[in-house]
Amino acid sequence: MTVKRYALVTGASRGIGRAIAIELAKDGCAVLLNYKSNHAAAEEAKRLIEEAGGEAELMPFDVSQPDAINAALDKWFAAHPDDYIDVLVNNAGIVDDEIMLLMEPDQWHRVIDVNLNGFFYCTRRVIEGMVENHHGRIVNISSISGQTGFPGKVNYAAAKSAMIGVTKALATELAPKAVTVNAVAPGLTDTDIFKQSIEYTDSRFVDVKNYPMRRLCKPEEVAYLVSFLCSNRADYISGQVIGINGAAL
Repeated sequence: MTVKRYALVTGASRGIGRAIAIELAKDGCAVLLNYKSNHAAAEEAKRLIEEAGGEAELMPFDVSQPDAINAALDKWFAAHPDDYIDVLVNNAGIVDDEIMLLMEPDQWHRVIDVNLNGFFYCTRRVIEGMVENHHGRIVNISSISGQTGFPGKVNYAAAKSAMIGVTKALATELAPKAVTVNAVAPGLTDTDIFKQSIEYTDSRFVDVKNYPMRRLCKPEEVAYLVSFLCSNRADYISGQVIGINGAAL
């Protein structure tokens, strides 16, 4: 009897999150599509998965609000008393760019709350099932911004570099329970969040910054890597930070 694997992907309505959700569904996971407010985009992601023969469920909540997370997951666990979430992809993120001199406290806290604190709130609720079942996959979506500096992004860089640190620490905690924890650090990726960034002007930016492949990363390329890390082929890979940046770093 094949045991159904459930995968929770945060920020799954668009961009990298949607691509990951679609790929995990192709791998046979029943995907829980988290999103904050863009219901139409989330419904579209669900439709794409189901039309391809996959299984998906909408799970709306704000990752920066622990009460909302707990309410959504309490409801899901109550409806699935014999199941657990075997895969967690902490992808939800925002940008609010400004140079440090002009950055307001609210800009700092909002980016940290979504990009970093959301990891804590979601992961804390999900790992119990992984530990009890001696199997699980956690993939944290970091960024090249967490590995090197870009002007105007100190809040984003702080959150994404912290994701690298928590990945390494949590991997050591969960290793005895056969739960792997890894981080993926994409370079500039062709998503809506990049187009909101202080870096974005047009495609010439990639040339100006001397990206060796002279193009943006595709969301699907990130999804392929996440899919591998969540598979049984990656049982002994944990605590790693894997860049996907076209040789930019």
